[in-house]
Amino acid sequence: MNSQLEVHKVTVRYGAFTAVEDVSLTLEKGQIGCLLGPSGCGKTTLLRAIAGFERVAEGSIALHGSVLSTPRQQVAAEQRKVGMVFQDFALFPHLNVRRNIAFGLSHLDRRARRARVEEMLALVSLDDYAQAYPHELSGGQQQRVALARALAPNPEILLLDEPFSSLDSELREQLAGEVRELLKQNGVTAILVTHDQHEAFAMADRVSLLHRGRIAQSDTPYNLYHNPANEFVAEFIGHGSMVSATVDAAGELSQGLGSLDRSHGHWEPGEHLRLLVRPDDVEYEENSRTRLRVVGKAFRGASYFYDLLLPDGQRVPCLTPSHIDVPLGGELPIRFNLQHVVVFAPPREPTAD
Repeated sequence: MNSQLEVHKVTVRYGAFTAVEDVSLTLEKGQIGCLLGPSGCGKTTLLRAIAGFERVAEGSIALHGSVLSTPRQQVAAEQRKVGMVFQDFALFPHLNVRRNIAFGLSHLDRRARRARVEEMLALVSLDDYAQAYPHELSGGQQQRVALARALAPNPEILLLDEPFSSLDSELREQLAGEVRELLKQNGVTAILVTHDQHEAFAMADRVSLLHRGRIAQSDTPYNLYHNPANEFVAEFIGHGSMVSATVDAAGELSQGLGSLDRSHGHWEPGEHLRLLVRPDDVEYEENSRTRLRVVGKAFRGASYFYDLLLPDGQRVPCLTPSHIDVPLGGELPIRFNLQHVVVFAPPREPTAD
């Protein structure tokens, strides 16, 4: 089966600066992808290259089998069947909702244009707001107008550049889920750009995490979280702490972390490991002999988020029910549950035959 989108070994440069380097990814029809990463990692540059706003220095970009970009060939952005939803929605303030959606449909006759607009209004549940202007709408409603306008010309792929960033955090995740459902119901292929892993996980089938212009890992959200390819991926996705530990003669880890089960591999005494310890790896246990000093805490309604100090000064996070209220400087009794902890180890020296 031919891919709907194929990005092959793409490099984008601005003079001597390389913004995107040797990036490859594919999307099948109806699949939702995500370019995730910190500011400056190249994700928006790559999206703009797919849209036709940036030229590629190396590699190629093809949509539904048609090559759009190579170093020698550049199909103009307006000639690509690509829909785009921008960070600020880019709605026309002087046009009402109906006319905003109709803006890209000038190639249709009046009857077909009206029918398509009505279809889009129904799709995003804005039938009652057709005559409203952007300033009269909530942020979520404006986002849906921008989505309807981008989908109205029936693009082969939809590109979304941080479309939820101007909304509050609860609404962002909710809308990401709603947009995913809408796109899936209509078989739309799409790519989302975001720095927020919660948006990425709520919306995408496959996430490509970028670091310094390269893909650090491209995988399902589940695998990114549970099987990170390297420490950068683990720290960006993890919401945990990287902790250094040493294996002792009994197979126990230093810092009172306990032991790793065999699913993590076999470690020799004296080996140095790096562990991504997440809040769910550190459990409150009232009668535990392991007690760690509280050096930070944040109330989250149903829970407290604690920052705990290990004997050597490293820190680990812990989440408890909010009725477990230990003051700063106090000690929290805990146990380490390392069943799902992520472990990194330096490469071993090859042994002689």
